[in-house]
Amino acid sequence: MVDRYGNHAPEKLQGKYQAMVVCCILGIGGLVSWNSMLTIADYYYQVFPAYHPSRVLPLIYQPFAVATIAILAYHESKINTRKRIIIGYTLFTTSTFLLIVLDLTTKGHGGVGPYIGLCTIVASFGIADATVKGGLVGDLSLMCPEIMQSLLAGSALAGGLTTALRLITKAVFEKSNDSLRKGAMIFLTISTFIEFLCVILYAYIFPKLPIVKYYRTKAASEGSKTVAADLVAAGIHNQSDLTNDDSKNQRLRKKELLLQNIDHAVNLFLIYVLTLSIFPGFLYENTGQHGLGTWYALILVAVYNFWDLVGRYLPLVKWLKVENRKVLTIVVLSRYLLVPAFYITAKYGDKGWMIMLISVLGLTTGHLTVCIMAIAPKGYMGPEKNALGNLLVTFILGGALTGISLGWLWLVGKKNAL
Repeated sequence: MVDRYGNHAPEKLQGKYQAMVVCCILGIGGLVSWNSMLTIADYYYQVFPAYHPSRVLPLIYQPFAVATIAILAYHESKINTRKRIIIGYTLFTTSTFLLIVLDLTTKGHGGVGPYIGLCTIVASFGIADATVKGGLVGDLSLMCPEIMQSLLAGSALAGGLTTALRLITKAVFEKSNDSLRKGAMIFLTISTFIEFLCVILYAYIFPKLPIVKYYRTKAASEGSKTVAADLVAAGIHNQSDLTNDDSKNQRLRKKELLLQNIDHAVNLFLIYVLTLSIFPGFLYENTGQHGLGTWYALILVAVYNFWDLVGRYLPLVKWLKVENRKVLTIVVLSRYLLVPAFYITAKYGDKGWMIMLISVLGLTTGHLTVCIMAIAPKGYMGPEKNALGNLLVTFILGGALTGISLGWLWLVGKKNAL
């Protein structure tokens, strides 16, 4: 395989499957801490019953994420991607550990002070998320679609793992004292370990894989400066000869990239507006009382995460991979029919219909995200792919913030909503 600049890819793309495994773990690390908080929301509802944790915490998380990604996306070409991602995972590790410290210090008691401390840590999660997600998507946009897909699948797998663990811990500790708190502490401890593992994997393992070195060398030959530190970490020190041709260093401006991909950006924004307006706040506060009791919201979260994961792997089946941009837009817009469907089902339907709807929501979220993120970077040079990746993440996080804000509308007309 030879690219248009004459660089030869490794004959069998050595290290491809190792890179996919590492990226899957990195994807888990990018969301496991936040998903742990969402999954143990029943514990936070016990500690802070009057503060709407499943709605307030995401509303604090997302503005910090959006502000951070906006700044980093604007300066992406001047930022050391290696340091950026390592700093992000380190912040995730530290913040998750501080959640454990906060709970041990307050002995699991609520109140305004502990809630403010919790919100402060959640804000740091938002900063870490934007730092890691934008950096990784930009970095992996330089590589083959399978590696990007592994990252996105890992993000969904984080939700699946945390939900499965939550169901197990709830069953094991259900009859013991402080059952929710014990489960929450187990979650946070596992999350802290995974975040630390991501620091090690990205810093010492990932840059040395042959396929990763190939794609980063190729990006450097196209004028990318963000990969310089990673190439040094991989043992490639003489990089001046890779960028000595000015014709390779011409790149589209961010405005031009955005205009060429405005449909992808808007589609991603709309996907996450809808998804985050329903998940998780609606599931915890608007689905009413059912025979499953306190298990109901956890089961709905588990169903969403499972189908989100399935959706992110569907594009591996060639005929299920949607690449037509008009078709993608039509499907994204048609998802908004789920809004009246959720409203009617929450008011009049039973749990079977609700499980079906949340399955459709998760499946389409995962499938459409991977389809768009896989096809968007095609045809661009390394620096442009990195810039586009950061721009698309900005729209994802912006959509998430908008969706979480609109999610409060589900409380209109509800007694004792605030």
